[in-house]
Amino acid sequence: MTVIKEIIARQVLDSRGIPTIETEVILSSGKKGRAIVPSGASTGKFEAIELRDNIKTDFNGKSVHKAISNIEKIIKPALIGQNPFNQKSIDIIMIEKDGTETKSKLGANAILSVSLANARACAKELNLPLYKYIGGIFATTLPIPMMNILNGGAHANNKLDFQEFMIQPVLSCDINESIKMCAEVFYELKKILNKEGFSTAVGDEGGFAPNLPCTRGALEIIVQSIKNAGYNTNEIKICLDVAASELYKNGKYILKGEEKELSTNEMINYLENLTINYPIISIEDGLNEEDYYGWQDLTKRLGCKCQLVGDDLFVTSYRKLENGIKEKMANAILIKPNQTGTLSETMNTILLAQKNNYKTIISHRSGETEDTFIADLAVGVNAGQIKTGSVSRSERNAKYNQLIRIEEELTKNY
Repeated sequence: MTVIKEIIARQVLDSRGIPTIETEVILSSGKKGRAIVPSGASTGKFEAIELRDNIKTDFNGKSVHKAISNIEKIIKPALIGQNPFNQKSIDIIMIEKDGTETKSKLGANAILSVSLANARACAKELNLPLYKYIGGIFATTLPIPMMNILNGGAHANNKLDFQEFMIQPVLSCDINESIKMCAEVFYELKKILNKEGFSTAVGDEGGFAPNLPCTRGALEIIVQSIKNAGYNTNEIKICLDVAASELYKNGKYILKGEEKELSTNEMINYLENLTINYPIISIEDGLNEEDYYGWQDLTKRLGCKCQLVGDDLFVTSYRKLENGIKEKMANAILIKPNQTGTLSETMNTILLAQKNNYKTIISHRSGETEDTFIADLAVGVNAGQIKTGSVSRSERNAKYNQLIRIEEELTKNY
């Protein structure tokens, strides 16, 4: 029987030059799996905790040597000799060794790196593509990208209050076409920004970060970019990540760029007005993560017209999603494996969402890496949508390129 023979962890860098963990799980057959975990800038209050050393003289406190030591001294001895194909058992062993609800003892970054590396090693052992190992013969759906083209909020140093302005090619039938359409809009957006004298420097996730005056100004430019690229707003829609928890202060939503302070009801009115006037199909984190009554009202008002995505609201948590379903909050969930800390917990949350007709969007983080696990995960669980940034940074394009390869494989096989 194949067992786990060795686990090796090391400190590497993410796309912002901040340390993260890369782990290799080596099986007794010699096959190995490798995974690198990402890190977020705009993080939900209830996310699993990534462990940092907090030593100011070492990467300004961001080094991860303690988490790596936990892999070597605690996780590795517990997993050597275990059956790698029992993913749930592997994950439970690590969860129990940690013993905290937020994985703060061993670090969610340590646990997740081992969990994902183990799954990849198993796929290689069986000579299967990772997406097929995850989803089996039913893993056939390529996700529609939600491509970031403008950044604001915590992802950029400008006046835009909302964190992400994305586009989604809703009528496209394949990933190559989807990427082409989005890229062409991105090119046109750059032309417009240059012509208007705005910066075309990009933010953490690859979208432009111009100092536009307001949300409506950003939306107007995006609509014009869609048209200039030869498309219309029936073909390409707009998606927003409001990241409202970052805007919420003392019971009000503070839109500094627009010099507004809004109550929950006024914020809902504001979002509704945007959906009436612009081709917006999805709104992520439209309200604060603990504004539960507000979320219920938002869902009543806009849930039939728009995809309402819970990111900070749900943090990929089975328990929080279960409560959200019961209380009728949102109608979609953003899935980030490092919010919960293991592959099996991530899968459980996805299955709960799909069972209850909540749409699922597999997502990257602002601090990304060259690891393409989420591309395979999106296909493996037939998520239908993926959020992995723009086409201007290689750590984002790595995921798009992997989806292109997967589409090629699926086209040959079916």
